[in-house]
Amino acid sequence: QTQQYGGGGSIWHSLLPAVILIVPVMLLASVKPASAHPQCLDFKPPFKPPWHLEFCNQYEQFGCCDQGTDNMIAERYWDIIEQLEAAGHELCTDMLKEIMCQECSPYAAHLYDAEDPYTPVREIPGLCFDYCSEFHSKCRHVLKYLTVNQLLLYAAERDVTTFCSMVDLPDQDYCYPNVLKSSDLNSNLGQVVEDPRGCLQLCLTEVANNLRNPVLMLHSGDDTHRMFIAEQMGFVWVYLRDGSRLEQPFLDMSGEVMTTPWLGDERGFLGMAFHPKYRDNGRFFIYYSIQVSSELEKIRISEMKVSAYDMNVADPYSERFILEIVEPAANHNGGQLLFGVDGYLYIFTGDGGKAGDPFGKYGNAQNKSALLGKVLRIDVDGSDPSGMPYRIPPDNPFLGDPGARPEVFAYGVRNMWRCSVDRGDPVSSYGRGRIFCGDVGQNRYEEIDIIIKGGNYGWRAKEGFECYDMKLCQNSSLNDILPIFAYSHHVGKSVTGGYVYRGCESPNLNGLYIFGDFMSGRIMALEEDRTTGNWKERSMCMGDTETCSFPGLINHHHKFIISFAEDEAGELYFLATSYPSAMSAFGTVFKFMDPSRYSVRPGVYYIYTLWTCSVLNGNTCWEQLFKKTGMFFKQALIQVMEKKKKSLEPNNYELYIKEQ
Repeated sequence: QTQQYGGGGSIWHSLLPAVILIVPVMLLASVKPASAHPQCLDFKPPFKPPWHLEFCNQYEQFGCCDQGTDNMIAERYWDIIEQLEAAGHELCTDMLKEIMCQECSPYAAHLYDAEDPYTPVREIPGLCFDYCSEFHSKCRHVLKYLTVNQLLLYAAERDVTTFCSMVDLPDQDYCYPNVLKSSDLNSNLGQVVEDPRGCLQLCLTEVANNLRNPVLMLHSGDDTHRMFIAEQMGFVWVYLRDGSRLEQPFLDMSGEVMTTPWLGDERGFLGMAFHPKYRDNGRFFIYYSIQVSSELEKIRISEMKVSAYDMNVADPYSERFILEIVEPAANHNGGQLLFGVDGYLYIFTGDGGKAGDPFGKYGNAQNKSALLGKVLRIDVDGSDPSGMPYRIPPDNPFLGDPGARPEVFAYGVRNMWRCSVDRGDPVSSYGRGRIFCGDVGQNRYEEIDIIIKGGNYGWRAKEGFECYDMKLCQNSSLNDILPIFAYSHHVGKSVTGGYVYRGCESPNLNGLYIFGDFMSGRIMALEEDRTTGNWKERSMCMGDTETCSFPGLINHHHKFIISFAEDEAGELYFLATSYPSAMSAFGTVFKFMDPSRYSVRPGVYYIYTLWTCSVLNGNTCWEQLFKKTGMFFKQALIQVMEKKKKSLEPNNYELYIKEQ
């Protein structure tokens, strides 16, 4: 085939030795008015600076610079002016200031092409062709003080068309100064507008799959950024920072763990926690179901150690039993283990199963002498003189109560499935150490609780905010702790507790407690009013196709949400499957992604095409590609040039292309 472009020759001119490149090309759909999307270079939203801006004062009402950034830009500006004066050049004060202050524009991320994943962030903002031509005519000598990019400097010396085509933007609404003139972009700046769908849109990326009912994922807190994913049947796998999975499991407890292929069986390998000093002592703890003498079922909490010879394998002979509790039924097995900021191990048990906690006069959960239906807290850094393989923390709330087990930290829980420790606000540490749990309901309500010492969480007297057992509910001594949130079975029927988001990659999620429902597959969020301490639901939803069109992002997931997870950086994940059986390899791990960090300009889409490099009418291949492919290819060559330290002669570009 021969594709003609105007008066030039064919891009497929000949079949001489050539190289085929895959180059993203921006294809504009139907021309539409720009859809405003203000964003700063740090991907955060613009703001009104708290103080007056002395230098870039055109953006003091709304923009991306505070007083400190404004001062730094001013310092750079006056340094350049001083150098221009010393060299005897025209100062170009107005244009220089206009260009440098675009860092403060509410559309800085667009002007500097920061949102395009295929190109590096620009050193100078995108300039519209007419403005660029004027700048090139009057002030191109200033360019060397703004950038060290040799390809850009070479283009400026070559001719105005080459230079201005490089610094222009494909979307003309966002280049400077057009960005100032568009009524669509500037009419509502600074106004907060609710998403028309009424929800915070999220996208996902898939990080692991083909897992057999993955029940948990956690990191070891040792700065290796490994993630450990446990399957219900008893295998724990190591995933390295690059996402690859090691062939040998970290732990294989499949021979000890009791589970079945039955759909929805709650028994199995259920919990795991690394010691806070795991880096030094290699200790970790596990929680799993066992069967004794083919009849009696128990849950077992054990301590194990990492191999002395391989950091990615546990020592299979290191298991030390910590605690075993008889389970009267196959369901409500609890399963959460975690270490609090106090260094103690917290164990979350179910109420023993069946329905309505039918065990004894008040049920297991309200019986402080039973270990079921509880939050237990123990000290695993020593043994008790009585022979127990752990100690009781001296401030456990029922230590002096003869009718209570000393391990009990809180009670009145039904079956808490997935709890987490809030790592706290990264700046103020607000919230640090709070323990959030999702407690699965009976037949009306699911609830989210914050665990406090000595707290009674109401089950079986209450389910959510409502009475379940009327007689117990009306007992004046109940003194129960109400949930921070509850939802009815019209929304979902089995809560999966989550995490308070404290990461950096998704700023729109900061401070939100994110959780889900196993049965409905719904992802939800709670937002705290710090003034009142109340929590309210923040509506969340998967982004639409356009919102999640960035490469690698998806907007769908498996229905059955089993667990949530947090990596060492505080980024958030969840584990889900399409078929909840311990033996079925349909489990997948998804990572939450904030689409505001990855959005593609409205109306701009990336497609891939093939280009063949050859000589065209005396012009080298790179020149033709410059004309046809826009900014992406130019920026790619910039990266190659700077990396390879090559000369800038045009006839060398084919060599660079072939090398890449």
